[in-house]
Amino acid sequence: MKIIVLGAGVVGVTTAWYLAEQGHEVEVVDRQPGVALETSFANAGQVSPGYSTPWAMPGLPLKVAGWMLHKHSPLIIRAAAISVPMARFVTQLLENCTHHAYDVNKGRMLRIAEYSRDCLAELRNQTGIHYDGSQKGLIQLFRTQKQIDHAHEDMRLLGESGIPHELLDVDGILKHEPGLLGARHRLQGGLRLPGDEAGDAYLFTKNLAALAAEKGVKFRFRTRIEAIEAASDSIYGVRTSEGRLTADAYVLALGSYSPRMLAPIELKLPVYPVKGYSLTAPITDESRAPVSTVNDETYKVAITRLGDRIRIGGTAELTGWRLRLSEDRRETLELSFSEMFGGGDLSRARYWTGLRPCTPDGTPVVGPSGRYGNLWLNTGHGTLGWTMAAGSGKLLADRISGRRTEIPALDLSLDRYTS
Repeated sequence: MKIIVLGAGVVGVTTAWYLAEQGHEVEVVDRQPGVALETSFANAGQVSPGYSTPWAMPGLPLKVAGWMLHKHSPLIIRAAAISVPMARFVTQLLENCTHHAYDVNKGRMLRIAEYSRDCLAELRNQTGIHYDGSQKGLIQLFRTQKQIDHAHEDMRLLGESGIPHELLDVDGILKHEPGLLGARHRLQGGLRLPGDEAGDAYLFTKNLAALAAEKGVKFRFRTRIEAIEAASDSIYGVRTSEGRLTADAYVLALGSYSPRMLAPIELKLPVYPVKGYSLTAPITDESRAPVSTVNDETYKVAITRLGDRIRIGGTAELTGWRLRLSEDRRETLELSFSEMFGGGDLSRARYWTGLRPCTPDGTPVVGPSGRYGNLWLNTGHGTLGWTMAAGSGKLLADRISGRRTEIPALDLSLDRYTS
């Protein structure tokens, strides 16, 4: 079967890889000159199934109200960007802030994220792919006792899902991350997730694309996708800046831009762009650098070791599709890193921003489109596109090929929003 994948980020490329492995003729289309040049380019670098948590949780409205009073809030809502799509996303997000919804949504996220981590390990063993990866776990850092108390609910769900975890005191944290010694006085404890990993999503995608090309996958870059052309119940082509492209089946993996592509064919996709930022700095002092990856719970900032570099990523900004770099967000990233580690040269850091495609319930949309029998969706991964990419790609390839999926998949489809 000939299949066109729309989007060459980490999700699109992993989907193409697995489809090619299953014998399909695959073509990937993207407007950029290469793979992973948008949201996948400089994300936080964490492959963090244990940290897969929906933003919609009980008590979120009160948290947001408190955050709005702080300069270094992990969440920013730009008033000038308020729109109907933003209001709809926020409303649906708040509807998911119940205890029941949180348990259901987190359970789904953990399922796909754990599966994805296993698929990534299998792919790594199969191909020997290099991406500055490490498998040394993740530590969520708590500065207050209140943060530790709130972590017990997540620990309950982790336990129910069989995911290894341990609550650490400060000495336990320093055993795994000695570079935090200078921040000892700021720490109260930490939650360690030994199964979590780290790696450069851009490097992974670039190298996997090269391997996919060896399997026959064709990449069509610098090609603007103008419209999906649909009949009553199927897609018959994709109109691009290079002409119409046709296939037997189509996969939409355009991240935050997916809803815009589906709107003209009357499919509503509950995905909204949430802007994130990162700094990538060279290591200057090994004794004050992370061994693997940590999350500063106070600022919601991730600090990750990527070879001889440190990636500092985080913050969530609701500002539509605007990609302007904000200096106040850079200050927050620098503050968290300087208070925790400090072993990198921030003056030489590369500052970047990208749009995370978020769903109100935190779970990606992976499966059939519903209305159109040959259109499939793999989008809406939010901050966890790198974490969930391999599993989402394998899962969708199995469904397209008519194979039995290795994990339950029906509740990951779009129809959970319409049924």
